[in-house]
This record gives sequence, structure tokens and C-alpha cells, in this order.
Amino acid sequence: MSTTTDVPYRLEFSVEVPGTPEQVWQAIATARGMSAWFLPTELEEREGGALRFSMGPEMGSDGRVVRWDPPRRIVYQEDWAALMGKDPAELSSLTSEFVVEARSGGTCVVRVTSSGFGTGAAWEREWWESMGPNWMPYFDNLRVYLSHFPGQQATQLEATASHAVDAKVVWSALHDALGLGDEGSTVEVRGAAGTVERVGERQALVRLTAPVPGMLTAFTYGEDEGMDEGTATAGVRAYLFSADAAGYVQREQPAWQAWLQELSLPA
Repeated sequence: MSTTTDVPYRLEFSVEVPGTPEQVWQAIATARGMSAWFLPTELEEREGGALRFSMGPEMGSDGRVVRWDPPRRIVYQEDWAALMGKDPAELSSLTSEFVVEARSGGTCVVRVTSSGFGTGAAWEREWWESMGPNWMPYFDNLRVYLSHFPGQQATQLEATASHAVDAKVVWSALHDALGLGDEGSTVEVRGAAGTVERVGERQALVRLTAPVPGMLTAFTYGEDEGMDEGTATAGVRAYLFSADAAGYVQREQPAWQAWLQELSLPA
């Protein structure tokens, strides 16, 4: 293992999404847009502007915009060492670049590159190996947002519950409790109805149509993502788009929390 910050890490992928470059830029380079498909975001929309992604109570990732070229390119840096509880002096910043390229037919390609340098420690490699699988499902959210809710402001709902079984068991139980079928099938759970947009290994995305339009993501993470051995978390996160969304969240978030805590698991 190196004792200096000279081990490179890199993640690259691209996604095609509906919309004009200006619509896509609003979604990927403004606080309102990013909060509607990713995490609650604070962003000063300029080069040198401050950035923060909220990941829960008293937890978040802070950064700064280092390139600002609307509606084509944004680059920002985050302190991934501090996020992982490590010494920031040991690692470079995590740099993420989004490039928007217009295509014919009313779509754009978004090219995403994240890179950084570390010392080659095992935790660094594990972090980068998990980054793609954890991050890329959000870009299905982006696609659905631009397809059905472009420019709209989201109200988020999030609930999680931990269980003393492994992640595969928890995901199987959550999948069945939600009644998830194939992509394109309809689903109804706890009075919410919608269409299945994606089902992954331990994540799913449903486009909600009633009682509040929006998106519902369901997910499970386990010890490979920071949980204690033999423990996993089941969760849901909704992005809701209507004038009465805040009232719905106030009423329903505690009920979703209880529903997840009471998830039926094998003995």
C-alpha cells in the first residue's frame, strides 16, 4: 500500500434522459433540481459556490463548485475522507463532473465522471467498488423526474428500520411486502398506487400516481455498506410533487416507519 496520495480511483458512466439541455441542467445543477431526484441539496449556483448533500440528521457531504458552465458542464469537489471519518490530509478531494450533450429527438446524454486519489487502503477500494452500484440507481430517478415532473419542486419522505438479519433476507421481505412485480406492472401499497419503473438487486423505483404524484424508491443495505454484521436496514424514500405533499408526509412518514419496523421476516 502507498503511504502517499498517489493511487487513482475513477468511475465513469453516461445516461440518456429526456429534455432540453436547459431542463437537464436545472435537474443536475440546482438545489431544487437535485433535491427532486437525489438527496436534499444546498447549492450556490456559481463557480466557487458552496455545496451540501444531506444524508440524514447531522450527516452530510460538503463540497464546492469548481467549474460552472451552464447548461453544459458542472464540476464539484467533496471531502470524501471526512465523510468516512478519515484524515482529510491523507486523500484528495472527490471530484465529480457532469457534462450535458444534446441529442436529436428531444433527449440529452449526461456523462458523469467521479475521480480521486488515495493511498490504496482496503477501505478506499471497497468504497469505490460500492460507489457505482449505490449511485447509479439515482439516475433512474433522474430519468423519471425529467419524463414526468421536469422543473417541479419535490417534498421528500424517508423512513428506515433496521433488522437483525442479512440484507438479502430483508430485501426479499421488503420486495414481497411492496408487491413488486415486473417493470411496467402496477403496484399498490399502504394506499399509494403507481407503476414499477425499475427493480434492481436491492433497490426498486415506483412512479407514484395516487394519492400524491411522485417517485418512491425502496432499498436495503447491509454490512457491506456500513451496517453491523448480521444487521440490515430496509428503507423507502419518496419524492412527491403536489401542493399538499407536505401534509401527506406529515401524516404518512410515521406510518411508513412503523410499517418497515413491522416487516414480516423469517424467524
